[in-house]
Amino acid sequence: MDFSVIIMIIGILLILLSFFLKDSSKKVEAEVEELSFTLYQENSAIKRRLKVIEEELLIETAKTTIPKKVQAKQGIHEIIKSQVLELHKQGYSLKEISKRSSLSVEEVKSVIGGGRG
Repeated sequence: MDFSVIIMIIGILLILLSFFLKDSSKKVEAEVEELSFTLYQENSAIKRRLKVIEEELLIETAKTTIPKKVQAKQGIHEIIKSQVLELHKQGYSLKEISKRSSLSVEEVKSVIGGGRG
């Protein structure tokens, strides 16, 4: 009977001791939850940045893929036309006029042909 009383006292002491000791699993659980929340926030931020970059790339692609025929149909500004005609009067070649005026050789030809007529 002495032995069972000792075992019972040790059991009660261990139960009381377990209430006063900090539970390390709750601390680890809180850290894992905080880490997962941080990862979720970072993932969302990266997705937002990626979406912005994709939109910028789509806009730049749309700007650069305008066909040259469409650009030519938009018309050449009068200042550029007068510059092309003046360079032609000074005896510059079509290629040089094209380089200086940022027009294609065909556009330079059309301006010069239209200026004569």
